[in-house]
Amino acid sequence: MKTRILGKTGLEVSELGLGCMGMSFGYGPAKDKKEMIQLIHAAVDKGITFFDSAEVYGPYTNEELVGEALEPFKGKVVIATKFGFGPDQDGRWTQLNSQPDHIKKVVEGSLKRLRIDSIDLLYQHRVDPNVPIEEVAGAVKDLIQAGKVKHFGLSEAGVKTIRRAHAIQPVAALQSEYSLWWREPEEEILSTLEELEIGFVPFSPLGKGFLTGKIDEQTTFDPTDFRNVVPRFAEEARKANQALVDQLEIIANGYQATPAQIALAWLLAQKPWIVPIPGTTKLHRLEENIGATAIILSESELMEIDKAFESLRIIGNRYPESAQKMIDR
Repeated sequence: MKTRILGKTGLEVSELGLGCMGMSFGYGPAKDKKEMIQLIHAAVDKGITFFDSAEVYGPYTNEELVGEALEPFKGKVVIATKFGFGPDQDGRWTQLNSQPDHIKKVVEGSLKRLRIDSIDLLYQHRVDPNVPIEEVAGAVKDLIQAGKVKHFGLSEAGVKTIRRAHAIQPVAALQSEYSLWWREPEEEILSTLEELEIGFVPFSPLGKGFLTGKIDEQTTFDPTDFRNVVPRFAEEARKANQALVDQLEIIANGYQATPAQIALAWLLAQKPWIVPIPGTTKLHRLEENIGATAIILSESELMEIDKAFESLRIIGNRYPESAQKMIDR
């Protein structure tokens, strides 16, 4: 597996990372801990050195899983985690909280759960409109100076916020959604990141599973799967959006590849500082995703893919309204 550099702070990671959220949270019940540890070990064996977690995944349980799984590989892997949420009065983790004192408290807990002395990459999970980003960046800067954090990241942040944060503490990476079915970052984000020398870590690079070609209008999700409330995964939206997957399958057949592999190869070809973090709980899917790194798309092939997709209109928002409000623009 080749490596890529995130940001001018020089954070080197495998060109494909592993999103660990779904092992504990979001896509139905938590998976068997022993099996997930084996999967994470397999990822390391296959060259993946970049693993993504967050305090809110569980909450806490995903960091505990990742910490236990990666403890034998201290110093050989890069662990990213996130702060920015807290429980509301009903105990639901839907409250934004990026107060400096809260950030420092979260980091202490994350360090214990991840079984590490310093967090490799610490993201603000969502921009908190109640806390100036300068204060957030300043708090992380203090943590970096104290040796508890190595690199600072943002997630789903808009251009103005990125610039303001970067002026206080260099941002190593932005983590936001980007894929063949969500290309909004191309409007402003990518050029800003290139200018400021900030890496980009696309989450949901396979459209929360939709771009794999394994989900259609007949698919049913576990009652605890968050896709049940995502407008883009409503039955009528899945039916309408099938045209995108059909086109992806046509392209994939030409490469003797899978739709997921082409979707990831397309992302890797966009910029040399883009590192997708597809998540999975299955070994064969992990191997399939890694196979995308062997597919090198030429400029003419990328233009053909763009042309094939330009007339396709995606139906449905990518988040329910409550979560959409948390996206900084």
